[in-house]
Amino acid sequence: MKPYLIGIDIGTTGTKTIVLHVERGIVAQASRASALHSDGPGFAEADPSAWYGNVVGSIREVVAAAGISAREVGAIATSGMVPAVIPVDATGQPLRRAMLQNDARANAEIQHVAGAVAGDDVVSITGSGVTQQSVGPKALWLRRNEPEVWARTAYLVGSYDWVLMALGAAPHVELNWAVESGLFTLDGGLFEPALQASDLKASQLPPVLAPGTRAGELSTEAAEATGLVAGIPLVVGGADHVLSAFAAGVESEGDWLIKLGGAGDILVASGTARVDPRLYLDAHPVPDLWLPNGCMATSGSLIRWYQSLIGGPGLGQLDVEAAERPPAEVLCLPYFLGEKSPLHDVDLRGAFVGLHLGHTRTDVYRSVLEGIAFGFRHHAEIFREIGVSLTTAMVTNGGSKSTLWKQIHADVLDTELHPVVDHPGASLGAALVAGVGTGALESWSDAKRFLVLGDPVVPDPALRERYDHAYQQWRALGDAVTPISHALARRRES
Repeated sequence: MKPYLIGIDIGTTGTKTIVLHVERGIVAQASRASALHSDGPGFAEADPSAWYGNVVGSIREVVAAAGISAREVGAIATSGMVPAVIPVDATGQPLRRAMLQNDARANAEIQHVAGAVAGDDVVSITGSGVTQQSVGPKALWLRRNEPEVWARTAYLVGSYDWVLMALGAAPHVELNWAVESGLFTLDGGLFEPALQASDLKASQLPPVLAPGTRAGELSTEAAEATGLVAGIPLVVGGADHVLSAFAAGVESEGDWLIKLGGAGDILVASGTARVDPRLYLDAHPVPDLWLPNGCMATSGSLIRWYQSLIGGPGLGQLDVEAAERPPAEVLCLPYFLGEKSPLHDVDLRGAFVGLHLGHTRTDVYRSVLEGIAFGFRHHAEIFREIGVSLTTAMVTNGGSKSTLWKQIHADVLDTELHPVVDHPGASLGAALVAGVGTGALESWSDAKRFLVLGDPVVPDPALRERYDHAYQQWRALGDAVTPISHALARRRES
């Protein structure tokens, strides 16, 4: 058996590649930055050729850093943002830049597709509504605005799927691209009304492959570029947030993860495909599991904004100060970029309420930390409401380094949190999927061998009643401020 696995994550701002030894864990990792392009209102694009250059360079770097022979690499898998849209020709060559998942140019097409499928229960059928992340409206925009590109489009594929194709895999899209595209039903069939509304042919959608499926082998050309050996199995990986959660230990029903990144993600493993218009749904890489999930527009980005606004000390010092302040003195609505789930309202605005002249920058800072935690509690409340069990909770990403913020989340959620130590994210998840797909790892549960958890963060029972009351006030505040937020948004538009 070849003991080394390569996992690649195609992120919004960069590419991360790791080498995983099936016994010793991660032995090398490298990152390369990527440029984003926005040539018009709402445009969010990236160059696939730049992704490929990053992949080639980072593979060479990690293999050299690990000090291993190219012949010891047993498999490669990819992960990345979803659902990016790349039109490719019959040979798999991109015909333009990728349109990323947050590309917001196709507003008219969204309205057209949403209207055309209004007679169907789209959320129950596909797992999500028609939004800026849907693939159909972007395809329709291409047809209307770039007919010369559309005329040559053989397939639409995603970011990490295209990278695997560039390495030698056959045309395909991974299961979560299909789930989030809005073009497929949850049982795997085509959602014909969406295809018809988007003027898409079924032949333009390549086969849907589940994580762990072998999709091809490393080509001679890619082997020469990367310094590897032709014939290495190429394994279908998965969406970045999905594989990041899997690598963080979310692998059994009820496991859940809070990701304290620039945005705020919460994902739960479920044995059934629970759909709700307030949430998102993804397929778990482990067969027969699903990942109901939510994503808040701000988390760490709001903290950084506040820090830059006050021009004061570092976050570590603010944490020390805030730990001495009473909880929930000030309430913060964290909707400074509108809100994604569970409210899905781009016209919401942020607010601080309850201030008096005795308050300091530290009270406001603590309210920011608490406001984000209240947002996660809102999600947890909905999960339980729709029958999703919540058992073991993990916490990851940059915010998990803050002892105070972890404690606030444990207190607000009234849940013991298990920090994941030095979590590399989706690149590790991709390597693990490569191992399962080729038999280098015996089962999906082998992933937990590479998981390191820190000491649990235990909620303070003395604060339960205070935070329960504050959360109810926070929800009521959100309801009261929403009409004002909408009026301010309309005034700005005018």
